[in-house]
This record gives sequence, C-alpha cells and structure tokens, in this order.
Amino acid sequence: MRDLLLDLQANDPCKQKTSTEKIRRKQKMSDGKVRAKVHLIEETKTYGQKGFRKRLVVLEQEKGRFENFIPIEFIQDDCDSADELKVGDEIEVSYRLSGRRWQKDSQSEAKFFLNLEAVDFQIMGAGSSGGSKPNASAPPANANDAFSEAASVDEEDIPF
Repeated sequence: MRDLLLDLQANDPCKQKTSTEKIRRKQKMSDGKVRAKVHLIEETKTYGQKGFRKRLVVLEQEKGRFENFIPIEFIQDDCDSADELKVGDEIEVSYRLSGRRWQKDSQSEAKFFLNLEAVDFQIMGAGSSGGSKPNASAPPANANDAFSEAASVDEEDIPF
C-alpha cells in the first residue's frame, strides 16, 4: 500500500514541473537581447596586475525624434570577437546584466552601477563604415566639446 501511495504522489500532476517552469529556471532574469546599429567601437583596455580586459561597443537605436545609445562591454577573451564589427553594422547582442555597489568608506553614500556584458552577438546586416546615418557629423573630439555641443541644444528639443 505504501509503494502505491508513493507512486501516486510521484505522478501527481500538481507536483510535477511543466517544461515552461524548467525553462524559466534555466534562464537567468538578467539575460536579454538587443538589436541595434553599431555606433562606436573602442579599443580594448587592460586594467590591473591580472590584466583584466574590457572593450566598449556603443549601439544606436532610433526612437522617434531621439536616438537611444546603449553601451555594451565585451569582457576578457570576448574583446577579440568585437574585431568582426564595423560602425554601421546592424547586430543582435545577447547580454548579461551585471550590477555593482561601490562605497568609498562607511560614511560615504553608496553608488550603484549597471553594466551590459556581451555574451554573444550576430551581425544581421552590414553597414557602411561612415556611420549609421548619411552625412553624420563626426563625434566631438573630447568631453568638453561634447558638453558645449549639448549645452547649445534648444530646450524645446530635449528628450525629457
């Protein structure tokens, strides 16, 4: 009788996991995909004594009147895979969200940072090497130029 009861409990549909529940457990909540054009590809930078490597690729999405710029980091060996990319390429990137907390000391305010780390990508369409828009102006040479350019924008034309 005991074996029959154990067998009935094991086959109880209320206690069995569906395939959807199993898939949800395998997926991480912080994984995602984004599709956009490559706007900027930085050189690989190396940090620290252990040689941590990071490479930034900025994607651009057209969102009505304004563009959405998405910085994605390629980490360690994945830095070399970004060599395949060209400015203007339409790509789909699988990414992992990585959040950190930083606090200088116990009396200072805690800061939180969020990074998108590229896991994989696929080139959907090749773009021109001149950028994602025809006749696009070159990006400012330094942060001060970018700030001056942003400060001169008409307040009626800002996205917030």
